[in-house]
Amino acid sequence: MALLQEVPPWWPAVLAAACGATERHVLTSRNSGLALRRAVASRNPDLLKANGGGCNALLVRGEVSEHRVVRLTWWPERRWAHGVRLPGGLWVVNLHASTHREAWAARDVGRAAAGWPVGPLLFGGDLNLRRPAVDGMTWFGGNHVDHFFGRGVAGSSVEVLERGPLSDHPPIRVQLSL
Repeated sequence: MALLQEVPPWWPAVLAAACGATERHVLTSRNSGLALRRAVASRNPDLLKANGGGCNALLVRGEVSEHRVVRLTWWPERRWAHGVRLPGGLWVVNLHASTHREAWAARDVGRAAAGWPVGPLLFGGDLNLRRPAVDGMTWFGGNHVDHFFGRGVAGSSVEVLERGPLSDHPPIRVQLSL
């Protein structure tokens, strides 16, 4: 699986096809005038950066039993948590919490964490908090503001990978034991 934040809305389907996965996504912010944003961002992604349009995406190699979204806030930007339930019952939840104020980010993380059924859960993404805590979950690891937590699963390793030119956040690889 891959949990992605702030990707252009036209990317998830292309990325999923390229890696033999299915995708689920939710639009976040900066999507008004999307056709114009896409035209500009497709020619020069560095010109608009995050203003090219946004969504959070989950890429899954395998079956998805269910997809849910939880609205976190509409203002100052739309923020959503979304998750997929895998056939064995594990929920994998992706979020990008609010920026600029730690209290906003903490509120978003709390709302996102509370929005899922009891049972095994992997919870992560860009939490916009350096030292987050999530009630009832174990911290597996992270880097800067990107973190992973779990409930009913054990994290066996967490590794920060080379980021390359595509993102300002390095990817984090988490291995789990159910």
